Amino acid sequence: MTRRGLALVVLLSALGCGPRGPQWPSGVADPATRRSLPAGDVVGTAGRYGSDAWLGIPYAAPPTGERRWRAPAPAARWEGTHEALRFGAPCPQFASPLGGVAGARPGTPVGDEDCLSLNVFAPHFEGGAVPAGTRLPVLFWIHGGGNSIGHAAFYEGGHLASRHHVVVVTVQYRLGPLGWWRHPAIAAGADPAEASGNFALLDLVQALHWVHDNVSAFGGDPTDVTIFGESAGGRNVFALLVTPQAKGLFQRAIAESGGLRSATPAEAEHRVDDPEPGHRNSSAEVTLRLLVAAGQAADRAAAEARIAAMSPAEIAAFLRARTPTELLQAYDRAPGQAMLDMPQVFSDGVVQPTARPLALFATADGWNRVPVIAGTNRDENKLFLYLDESLVRHWFGVIPRVRDAALYDATASALSRQWKASGADAPAAAMRRVEPNVFVYRFDWDEEPTRLGADFSQLLGAAHGFEIPFVFGHFHLGRRVDFIYTRKNEAGREALSSAMMSYWAAFARDGTPGRGTDGTLPAWTPWDDSTPDSLRTLILDTPEGGGVRMSNASESVRHVVDDVQGDPRLPSARARCHVLQDMVRWGGGFSKGDYAALVTCRDYPYDEHPWEER
Repeated sequence: MTRRGLALVVLLSALGCGPRGPQWPSGVADPATRRSLPAGDVVGTAGRYGSDAWLGIPYAAPPTGERRWRAPAPAARWEGTHEALRFGAPCPQFASPLGGVAGARPGTPVGDEDCLSLNVFAPHFEGGAVPAGTRLPVLFWIHGGGNSIGHAAFYEGGHLASRHHVVVVTVQYRLGPLGWWRHPAIAAGADPAEASGNFALLDLVQALHWVHDNVSAFGGDPTDVTIFGESAGGRNVFALLVTPQAKGLFQRAIAESGGLRSATPAEAEHRVDDPEPGHRNSSAEVTLRLLVAAGQAADRAAAEARIAAMSPAEIAAFLRARTPTELLQAYDRAPGQAMLDMPQVFSDGVVQPTARPLALFATADGWNRVPVIAGTNRDENKLFLYLDESLVRHWFGVIPRVRDAALYDATASALSRQWKASGADAPAAAMRRVEPNVFVYRFDWDEEPTRLGADFSQLLGAAHGFEIPFVFGHFHLGRRVDFIYTRKNEAGREALSSAMMSYWAAFARDGTPGRGTDGTLPAWTPWDDSTPDSLRTLILDTPEGGGVRMSNASESVRHVVDDVQGDPRLPSARARCHVLQDMVRWGGGFSKGDYAALVTCRDYPYDEHPWEER
């Protein structure tokens, strides 16, 4: 494992995301949890926080063999009673601190193609049976992980379910090359949705159909479903908002640290040397590497000749014969890296429109128009900058020391502000033209302790993903959780978590977070950019950090670009260009005018820098 990989494992295990993952009850079947579903009876177990839990329920047929790279089919009926007592296997991926496989060495392939399962958390009803007429709001969670790693088992929905009387569903979907794969040979003879290559989105649509058909058995209301997700999960929430196949399957949406970036069919399919170049990990490039790895070609040139001589059916058969491990290992990545840099969320014109999402959001009928919450964390990118050896030295591979605090904070500020601009504020401004209930937040909690002389409130602060335990009200995530969540910060974070859970539940119930479920919180009002002083963003913080309050805080990529160019903490043109180039790579959201600032940065090459507008 690389030094950086070791640092990441240590950090994320400290955050409760270590290889063992959360510790769960033994999974003893509770007869009171028996429910009758269209596929047959199912029994679950007593969960935490007074909830019931049904784990690892299949919502689709295994996407294996000839069903690989096909739209998901409904799961078959089962005989007898299905015991839903353990989480389903994670989808194929490289092992990581988020991979959910105990004992797996980071960077090694893990998982099972038969992974399309979901978990249900619901309040425990006295006597076991769901009372007649019960129709609880449903929250449908989509995990993150760059759409190439992750596992639904990391998210405990029981506290949210029992405390706020909702049903929480956490879902798994195909990842990496099995979830995002657009290739002419696979598309041949497929229906238009399958030909899109957006198999992960089709999985999520199928899971939402399952919720519509099954959730009433758990007390949920199939006509009151809120999709919510973080990072890639938030990106998928935005994607579902413009997916025609998802229309009517959810009534509200929450995107936590999401984004709008997509890939064109050319990026997904073409070779890097085609007239319209593809991504270095396009399906064409990966297929060439697979042929060489399988011994069917000596090198790239021979693989190109071999492809030219094969029929589409032969290419498809070759690809379907590859194991998940072979597929994963064909991707160009750094040693030990788990998350794949690959085309995903394809703007194909069927599952994803070719028009830009921002343009669609500004129209009444261009998207699946529902109330929306979008938000980001104040220090999103510190989680990733922490691993940048040019910014942070790791003594013995794990003990961090910032090399230049001013440069570190300036870089983090620019990248995190851009994330808010492109992942929350711009979508909100567009949506508000046609949808009155659009809300934006910024998560500011930064009360981490100092350990081994390292101030983690400065190193990490309100970093990417740190809001998730607050939303679920669940901080007991691993053996080393006290590294971040201590007794000293317990009172403040528990109070902030209580507020966030209340806002999320109120939104799921009413389509507006308002003052929370009990009406006692500060009013969270819709996005308003009518004047510079209008209130736009709810700041989520403890009383020590200023409390929960509305603010006029907003960002635009243009303002961030301008501020980077004049930031005294960035000591040179090279430093400023490095930040601007990282902004392009990380978040997009650039207009043609914004790109003018990057012209002078051609003097400071950045490997594989995407100069063209995306």
